Amino acid sequence: MFIIDAHLDLSMNALEWNRDLTRPLAELNKREEGLTDKPDRAKAVVTLPELRKGNIGLVVATQIGRYVAPNNPLPGWHSPEQAWAQTQGQVAWYKAMEDAGEMTQVNDLPSLEKHLAFWNNGQSTENKPIGYILSLEGADSIVTVKHLERAYNYGLRAVGPAHYGPGRYAQGTDATGYMGEKGKELLKEMEHLNIILDATHLCDDSFWEALDNFNGHVWASHNNCRALVNHNRQYSDEMIKALIERGAVIGAALDAWMMVPGWVRGQSTPKGMNCNLEVMVDHIDHICQIAGNALHIGMGSDLDGAFGREQCPYDLETIADLQKVPALLKKRGYTHQDIDNMMHGNWLRFLREAWA
Repeated sequence: MFIIDAHLDLSMNALEWNRDLTRPLAELNKREEGLTDKPDRAKAVVTLPELRKGNIGLVVATQIGRYVAPNNPLPGWHSPEQAWAQTQGQVAWYKAMEDAGEMTQVNDLPSLEKHLAFWNNGQSTENKPIGYILSLEGADSIVTVKHLERAYNYGLRAVGPAHYGPGRYAQGTDATGYMGEKGKELLKEMEHLNIILDATHLCDDSFWEALDNFNGHVWASHNNCRALVNHNRQYSDEMIKALIERGAVIGAALDAWMMVPGWVRGQSTPKGMNCNLEVMVDHIDHICQIAGNALHIGMGSDLDGAFGREQCPYDLETIADLQKVPALLKKRGYTHQDIDNMMHGNWLRFLREAWA
């Protein structure tokens, strides 16, 4: 089945983790054996060949560059200009992948339909370029609101105003507070440019303020359910209902601590916590029950988003194993049309409406 994954940190892996994503997964992990600078060394599950193997032909791929104030203990850049430069390096990597024939940017309706026709033409996917929609995770690197149009011109089509902690335009996971005037100015320019608002990572206050002040298209690229794992990173049922009312699609995430309650980083193990792909389906099913249909959920795996096999479902060895999900959904009683929608159709409907 054709799959769309709405959240992959590909350029972060390429540049900050120094991973050559064009190489086979086993080769990439072999090269990292013995490295200890990151907790997920030699445990990666995402490469471009694995995306092709899994028929994951279209992804939402991120840029990320956090600004941190002097009293902020999170890792990040000490000025917005440095964060901007970091994201420009990430754009350069995506462009290099395009030049090499490994990826192709999808940024409007014609390029979307062209890529879908090419990818699904019945020929082998082995050498086909992965389509990518460029997204910015956390808006700290937008030095001024005027920089947003510059980013739009090189292909940026979705923005999540916050990531972890306090941000320049909104407050994110583990933070509290509102977006304020600067954030509202960003939302206004996003609406003007028809940039999708990614509500993922917004703290509750900023989430509600964003929905109140943005009239454009909203999605949540990678989020799970607070009712199943009680943490501010997750969506409450009330938030899920509000997104459904806005026509949003929510991407189901595969970071184990977001999937099962009680996860302790560095101590818990996927098998020890019984974290498998069935748990992902629990979160999917919860959203479908709230919606009363299967039209507001998709894949947004976040795999290799600063974690690897040590913190993802134990029955997933590579991202290609997303192909196991349709059978699990069928077992839960979902129809073939429902499954098509959840694996790719809902994202396509959203994009066609947003880019019409």
